[in-house]
Amino acid sequence: MRSDLVLYDHLESLKPLLARVAQLESDLRLARRQLSNARAARFTFADFVGTTPGIARAKELASRAARQSVTVLLTGETGTGKEMLAQAIHNASSRAEKPFVSVNVAAIPDTLIESEFFGTAPGAYTGADRRGREGKFRIANGGTLFLDEIGEMPLQLQAKLLRVLQEREIEPLGSDKITRVDVRVIAATNVDLRKRVSDGAFRADLYYRLNVLSVDLPPLRQCLDDLPDICARLLDDISASGDYVKAKITPSALAALARYDWPGNVRELRNILERALILSDSGRLTGEDVARILPIGTEVRLAPPERPAGMVVPYAEAEAEFEKHTLEQALAASNGQITEAARMLRISRATFYKKLAKFGLASGSAPV
Repeated sequence: MRSDLVLYDHLESLKPLLARVAQLESDLRLARRQLSNARAARFTFADFVGTTPGIARAKELASRAARQSVTVLLTGETGTGKEMLAQAIHNASSRAEKPFVSVNVAAIPDTLIESEFFGTAPGAYTGADRRGREGKFRIANGGTLFLDEIGEMPLQLQAKLLRVLQEREIEPLGSDKITRVDVRVIAATNVDLRKRVSDGAFRADLYYRLNVLSVDLPPLRQCLDDLPDICARLLDDISASGDYVKAKITPSALAALARYDWPGNVRELRNILERALILSDSGRLTGEDVARILPIGTEVRLAPPERPAGMVVPYAEAEAEFEKHTLEQALAASNGQITEAARMLRISRATFYKKLAKFGLASGSAPV
């Protein structure tokens, strides 16, 4: 008699395998959804890499938002991944099977923005499509509408957006027919909306309506501990979209990247990594590869040179190089904050200052 029952004495050893199976099942469901729905969101929370406090907090709040149907406001500098997080919220919500529609408010001409959002009735005005136009709210009905750069929305449209959020209904241009819509709005901005409110450029009532749940995405320079994982994730994505076989990044390259300020954040990091891979013959990125393509005027102090295999240096010299490099990494990761850098290395501030003096490192700022 055949039996398909298998007994395991140590279930703990199966947890990684079960977690991997669960992730593969999730990826398969997402792939099927994307194939069946041209407007399916691509990213999930697994794509939003990082465990530093700022990223962990953003993911925790976003996960809470996914369980509700509330309006969400994503804030943060350009390139911090606001649309990625918006897609992750959508994919983790009960609306995942419905459309995810993304609109860059700043990219729409003022003359077209109302019809872009609310649609037009057939022949509403000269030059209008005879069949009419649906508009983004109707296209996103049942799903999520992502409004990027919401701070650039013209004042006259802000009042109409507020009405949609409150009444859940739209009125297409040239029509007197009211249409009910069920759309969750996720807005994003890289400007201070409160300042725009005080300047009279943004309606206070709309700001409060959008700011039901606010999620702030930290800049990359505050998440340097996550740099190895973020780079690995980006390299996987770049490799999948091009012909980069086994793309790898070395410790010296990571150290060089950690010394740059990243005004463009993760978006800029991805561009730098892809450019470095294009110029690399081996697909193995080093500190020198990175230093060559960082923006002009950026000085990057590299990690100790990677010596040829078999080359041996005196122990004292190798130890000194390692210690100096570790101090530089801590300074870069803490953005030059001595107390924070000492805490990372689990040494006292006094000891940290002595070591800085020993190697002639600047004590007031991160290495450049």
